[in-house]
Amino acid sequence: SPQLDAAVGELRNRMQSGGDVSAAVAALHELLAGQSVPEWRTALDALHRLPDVGERPAGYWGVSLGCGLGVPFVAAEPRVRAAVLGLNGAETSAEAAARITVPVEFLVQWDDERVPREAALALFDTLGSPDKTLHANPGGHGDVPAFELDSALRFFARHLGG
Repeated sequence: SPQLDAAVGELRNRMQSGGDVSAAVAALHELLAGQSVPEWRTALDALHRLPDVGERPAGYWGVSLGCGLGVPFVAAEPRVRAAVLGLNGAETSAEAAARITVPVEFLVQWDDERVPREAALALFDTLGSPDKTLHANPGGHGDVPAFELDSALRFFARHLGG
């Protein structure tokens, strides 16, 4: 779409010029979330029609872009009862984050070269959930430790059953 092309072009320009990319990333995430939230709701509808799934509560796991798109989805979708989010900042989805009330496990990479620590911590602070946990690990954006997957599985088992 022309809007997507323009948003990606703006992000590339800012990255090449060494400028602040926060606003361009936020605009891209907003555009993509506007498309993905209805699609994910449709996918969730289809899953709930499966006999082995039924109306079981759903969880959402998304970091980086998955967080940027997932925060609006989790905020809008009452069937999502728990979420693992992170590696993203408040400028991307602060308004939606404030509407999230389900339990959240939030990942931060302390030395993230893409998401400033202050922005990630601001997003965590903005989450409206009274049941949220911050997991901070040393390393860059792509250095999430493998044990965080085990933690996420335990988190979902606790909050979704099974």
